[in-house]
Amino acid sequence: MKVYEVQKDATDVDGLVRTERPIPAPGPFEVLIHVRATSLNYRDYLVVTGRYFTPLDRPTIPLSDGAGEVVSVGSAVRRFQPGDRVAGTFFQLWKDGALSSPPPALGVPLDGTLAEYIALHEDGVVTVPKHLSFEQAATLPCAGVTAWNALMASGRSVKPGETVLCLGTGGVSMLAMQFAKAAGARVIVTSSSDEKLERVLSYGATHAINYRRFPDWDIEVAALTEGRGVDHIIEIGGVGTLARSYRAIGFAGKIALIGFLAPPDGGEGVNPFPLMPKGASLQGIGVGSTRMFEDMNRAIQINGISPIVDRIYDFDHAPDAFRRLASREFVGKIVVTV
Repeated sequence: MKVYEVQKDATDVDGLVRTERPIPAPGPFEVLIHVRATSLNYRDYLVVTGRYFTPLDRPTIPLSDGAGEVVSVGSAVRRFQPGDRVAGTFFQLWKDGALSSPPPALGVPLDGTLAEYIALHEDGVVTVPKHLSFEQAATLPCAGVTAWNALMASGRSVKPGETVLCLGTGGVSMLAMQFAKAAGARVIVTSSSDEKLERVLSYGATHAINYRRFPDWDIEVAALTEGRGVDHIIEIGGVGTLARSYRAIGFAGKIALIGFLAPPDGGEGVNPFPLMPKGASLQGIGVGSTRMFEDMNRAIQINGISPIVDRIYDFDHAPDAFRRLASREFVGKIVVTV
């Protein structure tokens, strides 16, 4: 079967090499999936460029997100049968409940989804919503479950009439925007690009803030909320944006800490004191469990949500998908078909 491998000493996209491997044989509790589409996360770019915090010890198939059809099942499999439309979970295996340590994830340290076939344990596989294409379903395992966990599973969940602030226009932020809108919340989105903000407004955002033109975007958030602040923040910037998120969050609000895209601002740092008088919280989010994935899929099905796909590349041009991810000139998710 055709695959891409990241070489263990890779430092740029040229370290992504197309090669061949045997089609895996499913074990007794595994399903063999014919991968139809995969999608990229920022984590995947860090893996390919040798900057991820878990170094590679061997040539590794990248990407954690993929969707396809079950081809065959092991002798002990009970949950799936050939022909089922499925996606693999980011973590293999985290079925439900609290973790004492993180389970292994697809794409690192496990081989990932940028391949024609993948064999996964049945407990690390979910059925995808019927109305989604494989390209749309492939956006969900990491970004979708992360957004769902941030808004619906960890800490207080979003409620009708509340306000959600999404930093940026990447996959997690856009799926969070869609989940928040389906829950009856209004959504503020930030970006450095007016063009991208026009797109997110057309996708359903309530307000948009260009943080290049308004570097004190927390003041803009206060104005849009009549000084109350927001109820939830999808915080993908990390140390470079946390200080402003602390000021933008409202009383009893929740900041879901997901990413680390923004460089340190060199200013006041990230003193968490502003959270204390507001009774607000900072909640770390690490993707989510199989149960969260299944709950999210039911909500997607019932609400008819279609994930935002920015651009689709064919398998032969997978390296170009990584280059587009690096450019940050996208809204939603970048997908590779297999």
